[in-house]
Amino acid sequence: MKKIHYLIFSFFALGCNSKLENSNSIAVKPTINIKKRKSNGTEIVNKLEKLNFFNLTEKSDLNDEKEELARAYNENNFFEGALRGETLEFLDNRFYFIDSEELFKVGGLINYLKTVKPVFEKLGLKLNYSNEKSFQNEKHWRHTIELNSREYIAFDNNFSKQDWNIAYVRFIEMLNEELEIQNSEERFYPISSQNDGRMVLLTKKQFEFIKENYPNDKEHPKELAVWKKENNIH
Repeated sequence: MKKIHYLIFSFFALGCNSKLENSNSIAVKPTINIKKRKSNGTEIVNKLEKLNFFNLTEKSDLNDEKEELARAYNENNFFEGALRGETLEFLDNRFYFIDSEELFKVGGLINYLKTVKPVFEKLGLKLNYSNEKSFQNEKHWRHTIELNSREYIAFDNNFSKQDWNIAYVRFIEMLNEELEIQNSEERFYPISSQNDGRMVLLTKKQFEFIKENYPNDKEHPKELAVWKKENNIH
């Protein structure tokens, strides 16, 4: 009888050990991390072309623009097109230098509206500006303008250290509102403000591609709401 009990116990113990070994073998499965291969500059340019990034670039400027975008990506992981000679004008009609100090000054808003009007026309859109108004005292300035017969606020704040940033944001906001009203898929995305400020015109798909393939830093485009939050603009 003792032998029978011993045999039963032995079989039971053996079965438990077998199950334990099986469970342990199942639990220890190696994980495989697959790293995504980084694209090169030529591949980036080809993908941008498929996204119609170059549809605002003149054919005569296309090779120079593509070469600069590829070079900037390969050498510096940087998103910026080629300049026209010694000027501050970009060949692609998408990047724009915006000196926020000049934009904030009297006359600056009209000058920069003149700068971006040609790209609106390339897109088949209107950008007519008129009826600029200014009301100012020692502490406060209210500055308005009409775009396509709609009034926009260029600045309406007490003077502070944020004046240039506010003017930069309001400028992009009014342009984007006009783009939206006219059913364009394009929007201006802020990059930086101050004296070396920049912005870039992109579709949502183009922006998402840039966001995925370039660094997320202060030298690359951001959604306007994100840029405002990072720079404490309300």
